[in-house]
Amino acid sequence: MAVSMTEAAANHVSRFLQNRGKGLGIRVGVKTTGCSGMGYVLEFVDEAQADDQVFDCRGVKVVVDPKSLAYIDGTELDFVKEGLNEGFQFKNPNAASECGCGESFSV
Repeated sequence: MAVSMTEAAANHVSRFLQNRGKGLGIRVGVKTTGCSGMGYVLEFVDEAQADDQVFDCRGVKVVVDPKSLAYIDGTELDFVKEGLNEGFQFKNPNAASECGCGESFSV
């Protein structure tokens, strides 16, 4: 069981953590939302909870709660720039379908 990041995503998160001046890493999770049912949640985390899974990805800690891990196990987080747009993309092998905007998924 794991959640990973590409080098581009790890570099982006590292820069933000450095500018922030504190933080253990980034929390990746899911919540019920969007047109397809589940949406991804990203937030900085200063301290992991006792039941969190912590993965070290290219020097960056990725923290995932057990409920979310069931939906995103095996996911790779990427950071992409396309023209003027930039953002995170999730390569989730558990997603059966995604909405057209890419903000939500179903399993």
